[in-house]
Amino acid sequence: MKFPSLSLRNYISVRYKKDALKEHCIEEDKHKIALELSNIGLWDWNFKTNKVFYSKESKQILGYDEAEIINSSKFWDDKIHPEDKDVYFKDFKLFLDGTFNLYQNEYRIRCKNGDYKWILDKAKVIEKDQNNKPSRIIGTHTDITSSKNNEELLKKNLQLITSQNKRLYSFTHIVSHNLKTHIGNFKNILEFYDEANSENEKEELIGHLQSISESLTTTIVDLDDIVSIRSKTDISELNERIDLSNFTDKIIESLTIDSSKNGVTIHNALRKDESFLTNKAYLESIFYNLISNGIKYSDPEKDSQIIIQSIHTKDTIKILISDNGIGIDLNKHKNHVFEMYKTFHGTERSDSRGIGLFITKTQVEALQGEIQIESTLHHGTAFTLTFQKQKAL
Repeated sequence: MKFPSLSLRNYISVRYKKDALKEHCIEEDKHKIALELSNIGLWDWNFKTNKVFYSKESKQILGYDEAEIINSSKFWDDKIHPEDKDVYFKDFKLFLDGTFNLYQNEYRIRCKNGDYKWILDKAKVIEKDQNNKPSRIIGTHTDITSSKNNEELLKKNLQLITSQNKRLYSFTHIVSHNLKTHIGNFKNILEFYDEANSENEKEELIGHLQSISESLTTTIVDLDDIVSIRSKTDISELNERIDLSNFTDKIIESLTIDSSKNGVTIHNALRKDESFLTNKAYLESIFYNLISNGIKYSDPEKDSQIIIQSIHTKDTIKILISDNGIGIDLNKHKNHVFEMYKTFHGTERSDSRGIGLFITKTQVEALQGEIQIESTLHHGTAFTLTFQKQKAL
């Protein structure tokens, strides 16, 4: 029997080619597996056919099945968030023009269910034509929604901490300044008392000491109220169900004498069936202060009115307390409205200590809410209170 001739060189060459091909396939599979495990989508744009291949991971990020995505750039482009489109197209054009070697962008894109996700999009030109223009681009899609949300939460927390530190610094400065002032006054009066030559002088100085003592007591009560409010963080204290309309009627009734004296009509436009889980004592203080401010700073030249109304969303309730009083010039005072011992109405009222709105804001924040103000001089003021709806415990 004659055996076919065997060339060792050919055998080795064929074997080498098979091994090389196998190794190449393994390398490709490794990349595919890596992308699948990391949930990173792959896209491949062939300029000759003007087709874009989207991997199943890219489709899954948007909630689409394999056959639901059209292989075109327009399909993807049309889903970019309107606020992100300008930068998206501008950066990609610069990339095609050769300004960037690597394309990278973060944007929001609309999913199949209508929600938006944040995408990190990266790409690189892997082929060019005879004119040195891109003819093929390969890129990746990474869902970064979770990290973006965490980033936004960290940003809000940082802003909150910065704001709290600023208020703490301001609060400490005010406490220090006020106490030093009172102590200085006490010291001066006592020195004058020691030097007084008559009983009448001493009696007069004792009267000054009583006035300073009363002022110091008022300051300490104010500061104690603020510290007390800020120290209460137990969520169970926000678990009282309030019938807002009846609750507001009682506050309006308690202010009847003041409103009648100042000729102010108060309209309770809250629905009769509205209820709200909160801390009753704090909410009562907030309403009382804002409504009484509307009475206190009413315009004697007008038929003065105060309106209380609300707007509901799925997760929040907004309460609006507005008046047509003398208003505040926010161009001058917007950044100081809620600071301690600040007054803005240009009145000579002895009962305007500039503590009310500071305490009101502190109480609103203790209820995990926000307070905003809109005001125009000689036209009126509107406060908006926004609270998250709480579930009963």
